[in-house]
Amino acid sequence: MKIGTDSVLLGAWCPIDNHPFSVLDIGAGTGILSLMLAQRSNAEQIDALEIDENAYEQCVENFENSPWGDRLFCFHAGLDEFIDEPEDEYDIIISNPPFYSENYKTDNDSRDLARFQEAMPFEELVDAASLLLSENGIFAVIIPYKEEERFIDLCAQVELFPIKVTRVKGTHNTPIVRSLLAFKRLELPVLTADELVIEINRHEYTDEHIVLTKDFYLKM
Repeated sequence: MKIGTDSVLLGAWCPIDNHPFSVLDIGAGTGILSLMLAQRSNAEQIDALEIDENAYEQCVENFENSPWGDRLFCFHAGLDEFIDEPEDEYDIIISNPPFYSENYKTDNDSRDLARFQEAMPFEELVDAASLLLSENGIFAVIIPYKEEERFIDLCAQVELFPIKVTRVKGTHNTPIVRSLLAFKRLELPVLTADELVIEINRHEYTDEHIVLTKDFYLKM
């Protein structure tokens, strides 16, 4: 599976000011989020969770070939199986969850599993975060902007509250398409959302996007 812009944005944007010891990457795919957080932080335990066998095998290979292999581990399991007998709490829980809920399928089962919301409903993801997040932990996701209000409401039901919100646009003249959201068990009195624009023109990136992601691209 190709590495998408969403994952790169989330991995670069996710707050780590709580100095995480442990990280959980839910729906790891190729492991990009885990690898980015290994590069950005000193977390000693970075666990990834991936249900698809092909993606799991690629994730393990990527971990083993990285400079941080001793801190990275991938579980081949679904989220429901993983939380059945939870053993750890995590200081960062991060996910680029599947969110396509349209009633159609492609001919690629692996891609369907990764891309369709039925593979991991938001409710299941939020419940897992509530169960596994440490007291000072941060839960970070990237989702469609149209789902932002519903996702924040779901988190509020388990007493997780937004501490950082960034809305993403492709260009200055296009609509908001994504929401980067970070939550804690602490409700802020005032929260101000900001905005990130990716491109000025095709392959001409904004300064904000370059500053955010330049550490993760060979050419930026």
